[in-house]
Amino acid sequence: MSSRRGFVKSGALAVFGISMGGVPAFVLKAVSQFNSNKLYRKNKILICIFQRGAMDGLMAVTPFTDPFLKAARPTLFMSAAKSDANKLIDLDGRFGLHPSMKAFEQLYKNKQLAIVHGIGSPNNSRSHFDAQDFMESGTPFNKGTESGWLNRAVGLMGHDATPFRAVSMTASQPRSFYGLHPTVSIANLEDFAINNRKSTADINLTAKSFEDLYDQTTSGLLQHTGKETFDAVKMLSNVDVKNYQPANGAQYPKSSLGNSLKQIAQLIKADVGLEIGFAESTGWDTHFNQGTSNGIFARNVADLSNSIAAFWTDMGANYQDDVVIMTMTEFGRTVKQNGSGGTDHGRASCNFILGNYLKGGIVHGDVKPLAIENLEDGRDVAVTTDFRAVFSEVADKHLLLNNDHLLFPDWKGTHLDLFNT
Repeated sequence: MSSRRGFVKSGALAVFGISMGGVPAFVLKAVSQFNSNKLYRKNKILICIFQRGAMDGLMAVTPFTDPFLKAARPTLFMSAAKSDANKLIDLDGRFGLHPSMKAFEQLYKNKQLAIVHGIGSPNNSRSHFDAQDFMESGTPFNKGTESGWLNRAVGLMGHDATPFRAVSMTASQPRSFYGLHPTVSIANLEDFAINNRKSTADINLTAKSFEDLYDQTTSGLLQHTGKETFDAVKMLSNVDVKNYQPANGAQYPKSSLGNSLKQIAQLIKADVGLEIGFAESTGWDTHFNQGTSNGIFARNVADLSNSIAAFWTDMGANYQDDVVIMTMTEFGRTVKQNGSGGTDHGRASCNFILGNYLKGGIVHGDVKPLAIENLEDGRDVAVTTDFRAVFSEVADKHLLLNNDHLLFPDWKGTHLDLFNT
């Protein structure tokens, strides 16, 4: 069996346009010469979802008993009062879940869903680009870090793997996946193909040009990377992507995130060796007309929670024990609403972690009363939990990596205790 460590030296795969709905004959001809051993062995799986744009944690999980928040948000504040037709879902007498996140309620009650509030970066940048880069690199004070923390996690796994060990359901490689270790970026499984991100010619292969290259293997390109490329294609050639039927009555939203998680579920069930999955949710930069029980924010949190809940239902008892889902967002929003019915760039937010062995049914973290003296810079929820305290806990307890120094260089903090084991 050939080593997968040589599968695209740059550590990145991207999309080029071969439809998996019907694998072209020339691809099948090319891969037929390779005997595909089943490379998959049952490992733990981590699914990360980046909420790009900065989610308002105070609206997703609201400290509804806080009078300072009510005063700061005269038109955005939501209560958990029974008399309120659009009331929050009361979690613990202090925090309430946005009503559009109803899909999370039972998961929380089942103690499968944990929430961390007051989470963020120690770097106080309110730039989307910088804050996302710092979070995905795992080095919040070093812009020069070339690799992403998930790519470093891939390098720590220590066993042979398939080309699909780490898959991002995105059109381009996320910052988290940058690095030397093999990862795959796929916009859509029906259009799956592979392109060497750092190839000398920076080739964007189409099906036709790929066939031409197959016929001209003396060029050397396919002689060096083609076998692994064909192996990857072959591993999915028998997967009926188009006609996939989710299990247990799961209903995925017809959204980008819903589609991404549905395809990640297909990869998991296809036994192609997925261990790290990545997806994105966008539209969280709510400067204008944020809304309450209706509006932009409500639609976003409904899509997030419904997509994750559908994925979890689809996994069922056969897979749930091996899967953890974790959300992340670059920062939160201001405590005080702005003049446009929205909120501006802030500091701390919250995140959601789903799994069977979590200390679920708890809002972890520390959010002090939102009096001005407790706010960062007099305006924002203070960051009381470094994101690395959560990411490292998940990496260590779920993926069993146990190398915080490599995953998060220069961090000397302690884990947030989130797991029962």
